[in-house]
Amino acid sequence: MTASSVEQLRKEGNELFKCGDYGGALAAYTQALGLDATPQDQAVLHRNRAACHLKLEDYDKAETEASKAIEKDGGDVKALYRRSQALEKLGRLDQAVLDLQRCVSLEPKNKVFQEALRNIGGQIQEKVRYMSSTDAKVEQMFQILLDPEEKGTEKKQKASQNLVVLAREDAGAEKIFRSNGVQLLQRLLDMGETDLMLAALRTLVGICSEHQSRLGISVAALQQLEASFCLPLPPQTVATLSILGTRRVVSILGVESQAVSLAACHLLQVMFDALKEGVKKGFRGKEGAIIVDPARELKVLISNLLDLLTEVGVSGQGRDNALTLLIKAVPRKSLKDPNNSLTLWVIDQGLKKILEVGGSLQDPPGELAVTANSRMSASILLSKLFDDLKCDAERENFHRLCENYIKSWFEGQGLAGKLRAIQTVSCLLQGPCDAGNRALELSGVMESVIALCASEQEEEQLVAVEALIHAAGKAKRASFITANGVSLLKDLYKCSEKDSIRIRALVGLCKLGSAGGTDFSMKQFAEGSTLKLAKQCRKWLCNDQIDAGTRRWAVEGLAYLTFDADVKEEFVEDAAALKALFQLSRLEERSVLFAVASALVNCTNSYDYEEPDPKMVELAKYAKQHVPEQHPKDKPSFVRARVKKLLAAGVVSAMVCMVKTESPVLTSSCRELLSRVFLALVEEVEDRGTVVAQGGGRALIPLALEGTDVGQTKAAQALAKLTITSNPEMTFPGERIYEVVRPLVSLLHLNCSGLQNFEALMALTNLAGISERLRQKILKEKAVPMIEGYMFEEHEMIRRAATECMCNLAMSKEVQDLFEAQGNDRLKLLVLYSGEDDELLQRAAAGGLAMLTSMRPTLCSRIPQVTTHWLEILQALLLSSNQELQHRGAVVVLNMVEASREIASTLMESEMMEILSVLAKGDHSPVTRAAAACLDKAVEYGLIQPNQDGE
Repeated sequence: MTASSVEQLRKEGNELFKCGDYGGALAAYTQALGLDATPQDQAVLHRNRAACHLKLEDYDKAETEASKAIEKDGGDVKALYRRSQALEKLGRLDQAVLDLQRCVSLEPKNKVFQEALRNIGGQIQEKVRYMSSTDAKVEQMFQILLDPEEKGTEKKQKASQNLVVLAREDAGAEKIFRSNGVQLLQRLLDMGETDLMLAALRTLVGICSEHQSRLGISVAALQQLEASFCLPLPPQTVATLSILGTRRVVSILGVESQAVSLAACHLLQVMFDALKEGVKKGFRGKEGAIIVDPARELKVLISNLLDLLTEVGVSGQGRDNALTLLIKAVPRKSLKDPNNSLTLWVIDQGLKKILEVGGSLQDPPGELAVTANSRMSASILLSKLFDDLKCDAERENFHRLCENYIKSWFEGQGLAGKLRAIQTVSCLLQGPCDAGNRALELSGVMESVIALCASEQEEEQLVAVEALIHAAGKAKRASFITANGVSLLKDLYKCSEKDSIRIRALVGLCKLGSAGGTDFSMKQFAEGSTLKLAKQCRKWLCNDQIDAGTRRWAVEGLAYLTFDADVKEEFVEDAAALKALFQLSRLEERSVLFAVASALVNCTNSYDYEEPDPKMVELAKYAKQHVPEQHPKDKPSFVRARVKKLLAAGVVSAMVCMVKTESPVLTSSCRELLSRVFLALVEEVEDRGTVVAQGGGRALIPLALEGTDVGQTKAAQALAKLTITSNPEMTFPGERIYEVVRPLVSLLHLNCSGLQNFEALMALTNLAGISERLRQKILKEKAVPMIEGYMFEEHEMIRRAATECMCNLAMSKEVQDLFEAQGNDRLKLLVLYSGEDDELLQRAAAGGLAMLTSMRPTLCSRIPQVTTHWLEILQALLLSSNQELQHRGAVVVLNMVEASREIASTLMESEMMEILSVLAKGDHSPVTRAAAACLDKAVEYGLIQPNQDGE
């Protein structure tokens, strides 16, 4: 019974594999292995598992499974071939050659093995030629760069550029690494010249990046590297950390040169990725290895970054880059991952250091150099750390550490300490607001904020007013500030002689004045006051004599005031204000991005809004409950007009620049706002060309791949709209077109709306008709089962779009295999849809049927088996008044006639012969030619005879 079960599971796996369900096949083979299988059966099952892993592109596991099969049966030629395929994909060509040579020796006449051996041999020869040609080049480049007499020459500059370019290629990076390159690059770093440091850091990034292939490393070299560097961590990364030293690499972040600091940031990011991958795999090195525990090394690297945050002499840009790295490296990527130990460790070891940056003043400069973005970056890091906590005890510890730090400055440190404490509270209010709210409730904090707002010292007023503004948006404090702070803010706005104070006071008033949101019936201020505030904000925004940091607050004010439709209308009419807004979004003052995006969301009405149910409105009125009212100028016609004005003002170009920002300020929430605006901009078909021309298509791709779920969905829908109505190859040039597939497939999930499903199917239909590579990408994203599901959808437009998409995908061999596999109704569905009343659905299904019967003649004999109405359906297609349907039907009939004399006989014995005879007499159209070809084939079979006229 056990042997029978093993065999049954193996056959089940084979059928699933043929149908393209590689995961299901893998599960069946795995289950069979768990039974009492014979060694021979085990070998077969392991090699079948290797085939599944190859299809799933998990080449490490494919190699492992094939090796297990070979251990059971050393002469298993299929297992040897599959291992060679996996090794080739892993870049280990020298080992792949050995397996292929063994395959050829076992089956000398097998042409597949011979061709594979020739191909891999050619790759190795090309690699050897390339490596030998680059040997001298690498040596010469380092000689020029390290020659003190070549200082500042064009020759040296060219050599540094060539070195960076070479390091970006697999073979070049490998060659530099094996030529003692890390030590030589260390010498370039020690020379202290900006250009040489940049070249060295960028070259190290190329070397440390995990290239797909490392063709120059032999088996012996790999074993040696494993012993000393502890693979699977990339040996290049480990060697760089070992030679340069973790502290040395981190210290480069703090240099004054922004370009050098950013290049060091990129290098450290690559190192973080490598170490985190090692931790993820649970890898530990052998005793005596350079890196025994990746988790420990990861903590060493993070510890050095935390130390850098509070080091005197570190540049503000370097501090920002350190915060950026911590934001990316520390919190969990997914809350499904139960391990947040790294976050807890960072909170215990470095929370005070992060708060010290968040509480630092930019003007006047303190001990720590910070930029305009430093506090916002610290807020984002604190927010991500807090969100990564799993239970109340962890959150309580976070609160306790924050409160103790604030108290340490607030109590006994004089006025300077109080300012530092209030600045830290502001930082928390912008980040983990729960912690900020609790800090506001500490004894004397809120009172000090109110008191310092009346200070005569500008820097003290700035700190206090900003804290008041951030506190105004928090539910626990908004009512208190509305009661006690409005009059204070009004006095500051009217009486202060300093624009920096007045503009902040104005933002506080804007924030309090917009408490009703888009509800037209809830206004906090008197009629016209909101418009006056907005006008003053626009005036400050357009004043380029004011520094960017102060003008940012004008944008903050507009972000709140644009909830009011009257403000929106005036704002989009002010060309100078829009121009100033877009220019400000491009400056280094990145903390303005969220406010810019918020204002644009308000102007385009791209926030979520649901029309209230009229019955519920009546009930609310009867119960004397408040009913939100929409502003008359928020109706669709007004929104469309505002969108067109924004497009004319160049909003797309500004948003493209915002998306390209490499700053933690571009948070997931900010990305979502930008996605919402893009979706509003492409709503009208005639506007999509403008969006594409200004680079909107390219900018949407990263938004659709990273951010909140809502943001990714909105961006994906905007991509779908562009793909439907424009040429995808022009909208997404080069390799970008392949990046569009995944976001579009994500819209097929059941949690998306029917409109999103429909637009995704239409967009995928366009892509599937372009090239085989795109069809393969769609298949790889596992879209076919979802598309098939929508072919049964009740909504006729979704059903039709899914059928059209399947028609285009049918050009791929894998999809044809699915239709040809036994035990499914895919072919039956297409035949039945070809007889539907919906002409567009008919056309899609008949097109798919024509394609499949052309590519797979065996399907022709199965058409009569799937339904008794097959003949009526084909006759109806040929008799249709629509020429496209006629042509598709004629092609299907021709394919069936050519496939089998028996089917041809059945067709000729029916009314089909008369229909074909009539069609064959028409003009020289495709339908006429196909009908004539059917009759000619029937004559050839001897089923019919031509008449006396030869017809």
